[in-house]
Amino acid sequence: MSPANSNELIIPQLIVGLGNPEPKYNKTRHNIGFEIVDLLAETWGLSWKENRRFQGVIAEGNSRNNQKIYLLKPLTYMNRSGQSVRAVVDWYKLTSKDVLVIYDDMDLPIGRMRMRLSGSAGGHNGMKSMISHLGGQDFPRLRIGIGKSNQLDNTVSHVLGRFSPEERKIIDKAFPLVVDAIETSLTEGIEKAMSLFNSQTVTK
Repeated sequence: MSPANSNELIIPQLIVGLGNPEPKYNKTRHNIGFEIVDLLAETWGLSWKENRRFQGVIAEGNSRNNQKIYLLKPLTYMNRSGQSVRAVVDWYKLTSKDVLVIYDDMDLPIGRMRMRLSGSAGGHNGMKSMISHLGGQDFPRLRIGIGKSNQLDNTVSHVLGRFSPEERKIIDKAFPLVVDAIETSLTEGIEKAMSLFNSQTVTK
């Protein structure tokens, strides 16, 4: 059930990409949240600045629809991501419903996206930290499918590994769709974006 009433539009003000900060984690499956917010910053012409108060790097400015927006990449490592987000929420006097969290999901096929208004962590350590620090599950999230590990890989080596060239092609095709979904959520609300984009698939 939606945490919002039927008249309330849920419009993100802070978009958080989850990932790990060291260069060795760049473009790994687990860092797809970082990739998406980097793409948003590039698309909207925003620049990143490290902020020690927030334990993260933050970009602020306007989206293409001229809405004031904050982008955040926590530098706390995945399992403490919520600390950084809580600091930003408190500083800018936001609520948990103002936050859109973008992260990887092994239960979705490569490149498939799912936007939701709330939900459990589903075993994702970054989301466990988010739920703990935001005081509940009622905040929007956008999951991007990274596919299941094959039987040779355990979960850790899968999520910390990089996409194969074929997988990368699908991910790169999915990214413009993800940006469209996020921009729709900024103008028409999360629920409208869910109805338009959750059923869309990317072909090879």
